[in-house]
Amino acid sequence: MANDIRQDIIKMLVEAGSGHSAGPLGMADIFTALYFEVLNHRPKQPDWPERDRLFLSNGHIVPVRYATMARAGYFPLEELKTLRKFGSRLQGHPERLRLPGLESTSGPLGSGLSQAAGHALALRMDGNKARVYCITSDGEHDEGNIWEAVLFAAKNKLTNLTVIIDRNNIQIDGPTEQVMPLGNLAAKYAAFGWHVIEIDGHNMQAIISACDLAKAIVEQPAVIIAHTIPGKGVDYMEYDYHWHGNPPGTLETPGAPPKAEQAKVALHELRTLGGRIRSEHE
Repeated sequence: MANDIRQDIIKMLVEAGSGHSAGPLGMADIFTALYFEVLNHRPKQPDWPERDRLFLSNGHIVPVRYATMARAGYFPLEELKTLRKFGSRLQGHPERLRLPGLESTSGPLGSGLSQAAGHALALRMDGNKARVYCITSDGEHDEGNIWEAVLFAAKNKLTNLTVIIDRNNIQIDGPTEQVMPLGNLAAKYAAFGWHVIEIDGHNMQAIISACDLAKAIVEQPAVIIAHTIPGKGVDYMEYDYHWHGNPPGTLETPGAPPKAEQAKVALHELRTLGGRIRSEHE
């Protein structure tokens, strides 16, 4: 399923002619685990009061959320082709009022964790047992608002809140440790009073097990630091920050095929798992 979602992402971005590649490809395994195993949700009842809430703080990676939601049954797969089009429900950053199943409108980095923490506190005040999950990027930890929310969640012992950090070590201007060194995020969150779990963000069982463990933590919010590969599955994109905000066919980088061939090469690699299996299209 995660591999199908990666192919959906490439097709969506090519159709749109703009959008982010590296982050969505890198987070496909985590979104697959969330929507098909972890979250308590009902695609046909997106406003079900008892649903778990998923906040996407780094809204620019929303193509992976749209593709996963479509695969989970929230809306038809054909609608993915409308990404970033005028009038589409699938805007370049998620808009809560456009598409049922989105909990927040996001775009300004660093804001999502504050929204998620406030929502988690409100659920607890209402006696609602639903859980709140918040996806954040490592790069947006440059924002001070993130750390205010980290303090707030620990102070209020929001055990119904689980944060997942996409630790892919890149942001739009370069490697995170060159732009603004983040250092040891695990130690920082622990010092702020959080329960910290570190995983391989491409190991499906590790993702699911970490989310299960987070549910068992008491008196603390939990953070899962997921080490991921930006551009996962497309060889010429992997680890290259230049593909943070560019779709196939728009950029020339060392080792990448010509622009006209980039989408075809990307889809072939994803269909064949890097050439390890034979494609049904061959």
